[in-house]
Amino acid sequence: MANIFGEISPPPGVSNWINANPQGAVAGLIPFLNANVKLLIVVAGLYAFFNIILAGYAFLSTGDDPKKMEQAWAKIWQSLLGLIFVAGSFILAAIFGYIIFGDFTAILNPKITGP
Repeated sequence: MANIFGEISPPPGVSNWINANPQGAVAGLIPFLNANVKLLIVVAGLYAFFNIILAGYAFLSTGDDPKKMEQAWAKIWQSLLGLIFVAGSFILAAIFGYIIFGDFTAILNPKITGP
């Protein structure tokens, strides 16, 4: 019996994200999302680094103005607090992955198996 809907094939570029590409790199939704999360973490780290540098320069150039000094300290503290949150998210993900799945990398690097 013939299929009444016919044969449906994906567009040309979709096959690179469904299966492993010819270079042997793993492709799919999970590696794509992991790459985006890693990119966001790098961007957050660079932003905090430059923010600390600029706040340090502002602190050094305050002179005797206590209000500007407080603003510079607040900016430094907020940048360090942001870095602590980014690092803490990795630690919490590893702890929850170990508690729930028995593997520290279960949430950070998920493996989805299918049929």
